[in-house]
Amino acid sequence: MEIRTTTHLDSATYADALTIRRNVFVSEQGVDPTLEVDADEAKATYFVAYEAGLAVGCGRLLPESYGYHVQRVAVEKAFRHRGVGKALLDAMRVFAQEVGANELRLGAQVQALGFYKALGYTPTPKPEFTEAGIQHREMHLLLRSKS
Repeated sequence: MEIRTTTHLDSATYADALTIRRNVFVSEQGVDPTLEVDADEAKATYFVAYEAGLAVGCGRLLPESYGYHVQRVAVEKAFRHRGVGKALLDAMRVFAQEVGANELRLGAQVQALGFYKALGYTPTPKPEFTEAGIQHREMHLLLRSKS
């Protein structure tokens, strides 16, 4: 598996991320397409997982005062439970550590809490919330910078 990153909205990698997001969030989960692309697109770093040249998963990191907000993590249905999500989250964690970030936070879909817990994320005290019609829970991972 190969993980590519980009910050360029005119890149093929970003286009692949958008395709995965549309497939998973809009088509599969019924998220309103007007909510999927937001005002933060140009501020984020995008991560896309490829298997045999095929884009199969994506995620983005949005810089915040505490470190990074992990967002838009999605894996194509046929590639779930094959380590794609873990590889993406690991790549994002390493990136964040290498630039000295202290923490990663994310809004986990409630049905994915176990996945994130297995990667070391813990729920914050904040209550569950609804985003794009889906129940979420804020989780975080404290980081140690690489020395």
